[in-house]
Amino acid sequence: MDLFLWIKSFHVIAIIAWMAGILYLPRLFVYHVDAEVGSVQSETFKVMERRLLKAIINPSMIVSWILGLWMAYELQAWHDGWFHAKLTLVVIMSGMSGYLSHCVKTFARDENKKSGRFYRMLNEVPTVLMIGIVILVIGKPF
Repeated sequence: MDLFLWIKSFHVIAIIAWMAGILYLPRLFVYHVDAEVGSVQSETFKVMERRLLKAIINPSMIVSWILGLWMAYELQAWHDGWFHAKLTLVVIMSGMSGYLSHCVKTFARDENKKSGRFYRMLNEVPTVLMIGIVILVIGKPF
């Protein structure tokens, strides 16, 4: 198998890990909202959220970016309209990861002011972005 296919494979693996993390983390927040501040349950959620962010979400996002940019260079995709649209959605997805990181820190300080409903709605954002990204990458509509 040539190098490009290896890179592509690891890129897809990194994206799957990144998506799993940013889909699961808001769900943890939904449950964390209902935990009493200072309780064992709340402290357990803090550990789970921090570990998910540091061990899965951040590393997989970084690997996704590095390998994705490498493939874009190899494919000379910089001038394609679909690539610019996809890149825009990936930047928004990265911003979503940044916001989730902010939320982890807010929960760690016991300063969350958002509701479970807010986090349920926030949980849909990565799904919508992912749908757009997949359509752009597979279909290359423009």
